[in-house]
Amino acid sequence: MTDLPRPGKLEMYGIGVVLELIISLIRTKLYIPSARLIRFPVDIRGKKFIDFGKKLTIGRGCRIEAYPYMHRDKILIFGNNIEINDFVHITGVNRVEIGNNVLMAGKIYISDTNHGSYNGDENDSHPDSIVGKRKVTGFPIRIEDNVWLGESVSVLSGVKIGRCSIIGANSVVTKNIDAYTIAAGNPAKSLKTFNFETNKWEKIK
Repeated sequence: MTDLPRPGKLEMYGIGVVLELIISLIRTKLYIPSARLIRFPVDIRGKKFIDFGKKLTIGRGCRIEAYPYMHRDKILIFGNNIEINDFVHITGVNRVEIGNNVLMAGKIYISDTNHGSYNGDENDSHPDSIVGKRKVTGFPIRIEDNVWLGESVSVLSGVKIGRCSIIGANSVVTKNIDAYTIAAGNPAKSLKTFNFETNKWEKIK
């Protein structure tokens, strides 16, 4: 079978979209010079508490926010060459760290934040208290290098996702996922791992 040539930007998007991308690129360099491309509109809150890394791509309608409830350092840490698609929501109050070359599909939710405490100890929030006035708590999230998050994935407080892993669409990650693992479900469970001897993805027994 003969390989077809890859279409150029005009063939893929049309001239109107290409012009829109050019305008977005100009706005990107004015707003976050280290980024590769930000498609507007975008909602970024607590900008001085965010490290945007290098060559970050952000899709339309994303909400990225850092609230220094727990300390005054950088709260959201982006690595390099991260690609974020449309309508992704990322919130940090303690620390959310995203490694290099991470790919995110659309409608993803990543948050280290809880309104209140629910750990079964003396710090627990009373259910009759007003939710919006409960003490904000948070446990760090770390997404390591070269992770791929599918459409509508949720990553919750205190989770670590190991390098080169894949999280299937619509999954809710509530516990750590090992490196070189494919996980999916609600809650997400590890389904396959990469065997470096056979160079194949194998089911976890």
